[in-house]
Amino acid sequence: MNWSVVFSPLLPWPWLIAAAAIAALLLLPGIVRRMRGAWLRLLAGVSLLLALSNPVLLNEQREPLSTIVAMVVDKSASQDLDGRDTMTASAADELTQRLSAFRNIEVRRIDAGTASGGQPVDGTELFAPLATALADVPPDRIGAVMMLTDGQVHDIPASAAGLPPNAPLHVLLSGHEGETDRRIVIDTAPRFGIVKQQQVIKFRVLDDGAPGGGPVQVSVNRDGNPLTVETVRPGVPTELTVDITHGGPNILEFEAEPLDGELTQVNNRAVVSIEGIRENLRVLLVSGEPHAGERTWRNLLKSDASVDLVHFTILRPPEKQDGTPINQLSLIAFPTRELFSQKIDQFDLIIFDRYQHRGVLPLLYFDNIARYVRKGGALLIAAGPDYASAGSIYETPLSPVLPVAPTGRIIEKPYHATVTPIGERHPVTRDLEGAQSDPPAWGRFFRLIDVDRPQGNVVMDGADDKPLLVLSREEEGRVALLLSDNTWLWARGYEGGGPHVDLLRRLAHWLMKEPDLEEEALRASARAGQLTIEQQTMADTSEPVTVRKPSGAVETVTLSAASPGLWRTTIAADEIGLYRLEQGDKRAFANVGAANPREYADVRSTGAKLEPLVDETHGTITRIADRSGNLTLPRIVPVRSSVSTGGSDWIGVRTTEASVLKGITRVPLFTSFIGVFGIAGLFGLIALIGLPFATWVREGR
Repeated sequence: MNWSVVFSPLLPWPWLIAAAAIAALLLLPGIVRRMRGAWLRLLAGVSLLLALSNPVLLNEQREPLSTIVAMVVDKSASQDLDGRDTMTASAADELTQRLSAFRNIEVRRIDAGTASGGQPVDGTELFAPLATALADVPPDRIGAVMMLTDGQVHDIPASAAGLPPNAPLHVLLSGHEGETDRRIVIDTAPRFGIVKQQQVIKFRVLDDGAPGGGPVQVSVNRDGNPLTVETVRPGVPTELTVDITHGGPNILEFEAEPLDGELTQVNNRAVVSIEGIRENLRVLLVSGEPHAGERTWRNLLKSDASVDLVHFTILRPPEKQDGTPINQLSLIAFPTRELFSQKIDQFDLIIFDRYQHRGVLPLLYFDNIARYVRKGGALLIAAGPDYASAGSIYETPLSPVLPVAPTGRIIEKPYHATVTPIGERHPVTRDLEGAQSDPPAWGRFFRLIDVDRPQGNVVMDGADDKPLLVLSREEEGRVALLLSDNTWLWARGYEGGGPHVDLLRRLAHWLMKEPDLEEEALRASARAGQLTIEQQTMADTSEPVTVRKPSGAVETVTLSAASPGLWRTTIAADEIGLYRLEQGDKRAFANVGAANPREYADVRSTGAKLEPLVDETHGTITRIADRSGNLTLPRIVPVRSSVSTGGSDWIGVRTTEASVLKGITRVPLFTSFIGVFGIAGLFGLIALIGLPFATWVREGR
């Protein structure tokens, strides 16, 4: 019961104050002159003013509110080490039971450090979930914050200003003192690198909590294949120079040998991803003679900003020598020796467009081109009637690397180019616009060079189901033959045109070994908490894929057919770090968040990071269990206004004085005539009537 007196005036307060002032002016002279009945007049006036001010007796019925104790349970990946998760779970249950024994203490448990909204968190976040969970609780109701963690927290605020006021922060540490662990730290690493150039990576091996040891072996892999083994000393920076071998991500893995007694080997590995950037691709285009389709190749290659094109057209074959002096010709001499002997290895692709052997290139240079292909070069033959003639390029030392032999016959009749069953699976011709209909929704060709003994992959057919586009591998290089010179009809829009830009660009980039156009490839990409695994294959089936998560856990997944030659599946990416995928001899990698997550940067149990905040809030830091794993939880003591909220064997919870209003009893003192308080109202009525009467009687004598 909480009784109090308040006023609910019947007239506005300014009027009552004015009435009191007037009454004082009228009554004070009589009191000063000691006139008969002056004091009775004063009492009557005071009674009247008191009645007009309407005093009310209030009684508030309040229910005390419980004290909230926020228990933050760390469930991050580092808690899985050394039995910390089991230790923490047991401590949380025991503390919940102890706190529930107090009548006015309510426990609010907050599991933190796990994936948020389907996205794995880079590092352990405890304070952000704490703020979210207590957003609906008044600050004065929070009696304490208890954090059950290994101390490796990555969202610690700079001060206690963002924490509940007057609530101590108690940290109960999992793990044990004196833990040791080995880890690799990448000090500097480039994000980008030019293909075929070198980059420098600086790294260190750290043995945390362990005395200085001897040399450590660090194995380095590039894209899943062994690269080198470095011998380093712990704590000493080491530099490694690596070649950027291809465009796209170049994944370098560093793995140090294990340390005896260390907590985990997960952070013995570090990953560097360097995005390989190609300098402009150098393409040599040799046109045998001017024709309608010559500019199709030139326009296509010139439109690509990443291509440096060198183009020569043979306008003066040997049989057209007319004795004109060289210094009077406006033509550029064909630098055959420079291109096909000295600088041939500098080109990424060589294209012969309707080229006929007429003695311009000595046979020795064709042999150079064949060696160039076998050593990893790319060759494209855009054939016309020249390929079926007596001067065919097939009749040179280049023939051993060409996948088809001409029969000498030229088929001249209208036909639609069609994608073969193999072509439907090949990345060069798969999903070409218009290929899905029968006949294909593109214009017809009218010429095809007949060939036999095709090798490699025939990805497009022409008239009479004869090969139109043949792709072949020759040792380390690649060769393609386009057996019609009618692609310019597509470029000109004849009968609606066709996908000449997509087809020819894909063809050129496949020849130059662009990773996205490989026939056999395993790829992985991470987005929005999902890991998408994709396999490109020419086979009819797909083998299972082994997925190694950043924590070392292994999972085997099966891919489903998405389209011809393409298999795909999606799994949850619930860990931060590098995922390694293996399928036979194929490897793929995908980063979720940072390649080297903060969660595993340092996994030793420590209270050093949280100590400043604990001291500022007058909290405590204690271990959950002893070396044997037995719980050693401190006593819980409710306190009120005491400054001390913890000691060596106890932790305090500040109890709240907050309450909720349940009801109000309101009793007017001058107007109530019912119940116990009606006596006050009766006396008030007597005073209002009796005092003026007594004044009249007194002054009437």
